[in-house]
Amino acid sequence: MILEAAILNVKPGQEEAFESAMRAARPLIAGTPGFLGIDVRRSIERPNAYLLLVRWEKLEDHTVGFRQSARYQEWREALHRFYEPFPVVEHYEESFLGK
Repeated sequence: MILEAAILNVKPGQEEAFESAMRAARPLIAGTPGFLGIDVRRSIERPNAYLLLVRWEKLEDHTVGFRQSARYQEWREALHRFYEPFPVVEHYEESFLGK
C-alpha cells in the first residue's frame, strides 16, 4: 500500500466551497483502479489548511491510472482553483513499525 500525502492550503474564506467541491469530486478519485481510500482533515491551528491522505495499492495507480485519466482533469477543474500555493504531493511506503 502507498500513502499519498499533501497539505492543501485553501484560499482564506473559501473553506466551505472547497469542502463542498471535495465531496462532489470524491467519486472521481474513488473510481480509479487501485484506489483504497481517502481522508481529508481540516487543521485545528490553521482552519484553511487540510491534510489530504489517499491510499493506493501501488504508486502507478495514482501517477498513471488517476493522473493520466479524464477523471483527473475533472478533479483538477473542480479543486485546483482553491489552492494557494499549489500543494506538494508526496508518496510514502508502508510503515516500518508494522501493524
